[in-house]
Amino acid sequence: MNPRLRTRRDAFRIAGFSAAGLALAACGVQGQKAAPPKADAVQDFWSKQTKHGKVVFANWPEYMPEDQGPLKQFQQATGISYEYKEVIQENAEFFGKSEPVLRAGQSLGYDIVVMTNGIQLQNMLQLGYVVPLDHSKLPNFAANAGQKYKERSYDPGNKYTIPYTSGVTGIAYNTEHVKEDITSIQSLFDPKYKGRVGMMADAQEIGNFGMFALGIDPEKSTEADWRKAGDKLKEQRDAGIVRKYYDQSYIDAVSKGDVWLTMAWSGDVFQRQLAGEPVKFVVPEEGGTIWTDNMLIPKGAANPVDALMLMDFLYQPAVAAELDEFIQYVTPVPAVQDLLREKAKTAKGEDKKALEDMVDSPLMFPSEADYAKLRGYTPLTNKTQQVFNPIFQSITQA
Repeated sequence: MNPRLRTRRDAFRIAGFSAAGLALAACGVQGQKAAPPKADAVQDFWSKQTKHGKVVFANWPEYMPEDQGPLKQFQQATGISYEYKEVIQENAEFFGKSEPVLRAGQSLGYDIVVMTNGIQLQNMLQLGYVVPLDHSKLPNFAANAGQKYKERSYDPGNKYTIPYTSGVTGIAYNTEHVKEDITSIQSLFDPKYKGRVGMMADAQEIGNFGMFALGIDPEKSTEADWRKAGDKLKEQRDAGIVRKYYDQSYIDAVSKGDVWLTMAWSGDVFQRQLAGEPVKFVVPEEGGTIWTDNMLIPKGAANPVDALMLMDFLYQPAVAAELDEFIQYVTPVPAVQDLLREKAKTAKGEDKKALEDMVDSPLMFPSEADYAKLRGYTPLTNKTQQVFNPIFQSITQA
C-alpha cells in the first residue's frame, strides 16, 4: 500500500496562476499554429517508423511504483528497454523549457511525456509539437479505456493523447464543523460560512467553479460567460466569505478546521480519509472538474513505435490495476475496480482494509452520476488565455 500524503497536484500546475505562469505560457505565442494532420500524412509518418528496442518515458514524481514493476513487465514482454525519468514537476515549467527546443526542430530526448489537460497541453497541440497517434497500434486502449476517456474535449478522438490518470475537483468539508450534507456549489457562496470557505488560486480551477455556480458549462463557455463568473466570484470575495485562495495547502486548512469547506482535489481528500481525518468529498450537483494527465509522443521523439507500444501496454487491466493501486487517483480503465476487489478478498490486515477503501471510494471510482456532472477546463488558445487569465487573477490576487 501507499498511504503517504501526496503533493502531486501542487501549486502553479497550470499557467495563469501568476505572472511567471503567463510568461511561460506566452512562449507558445512565438510559434505558428499548426494545421490539423491529414489522415494520409499520419499514415505516411507511421509507415516509415520501426521498433528500435528502447523507450524514454518522462513523468511526474510518484507516478510509477518504486519497483517500476509495470515497466519491467513491458521490457520482459517486448524486449524493449526503458529509461524512466521523473523530470516533470509542473506543466508551465516543463513547457517553458521544452518549447524553445521543439520550436527549433530539436528532440526533447523523451519518447513519452505526461502532461495535464490545460493551457500548456493546448499550446503543445496547437503548435504542432505532438505526434498524431496511430490507433491501429492501440488495441488495449480501444478495448479497455472507459468511454469517458475517449470523449476528451481538449483532444477529440484522442488524436494526440491518451489518459494516464485522472482526478476530480469538487468540494471537501470538515465533518466536525459542517453538520449538513453539502451537495451544492452554492454552499461555497453561503454567507453562513463567511470566513470559513477556501477557494483555489488557480485561474482555470476557480473559473470553472464560478461558471458552475451560474449553470454554465466551462467547455462551451464564451468570454461573456467568463466575465459573469468573474463577477460572481468577486461578490463572494467582497462579502468576506472566502478565507483564503489556496494552493496545495488547502488540504491542511480543511483538515485542521481553519476552513470548514473548500474547493478540493479528490486524490488529496482520499489520502486524508485513509489517515482517518474528518474530511468528506462531494461532486456538487451543479458540476465538478475532471482533469487528466495524458501520455503523448513529442515531435522529434527517437522511438515513436516503442512509445506507442508502451502506452498501449499500460492499458492492460492487470497493469493498469498495479498502477492505480500505487497512484490512487482515477484510472481510465474501469476493469481495474473489479481486479482490486478480487485482490482484496485474499489480502490481509492493513493491506486488505486499504484495498477495500480504494474499491469502495468514489474518489478513485466515480459513479456514473458523478461522471455525468464532470466537465473539463475551458479550452483556451494563446489569444484567449490572455483574456481569460486576468479575469480570474484579478479575483485571487487582489
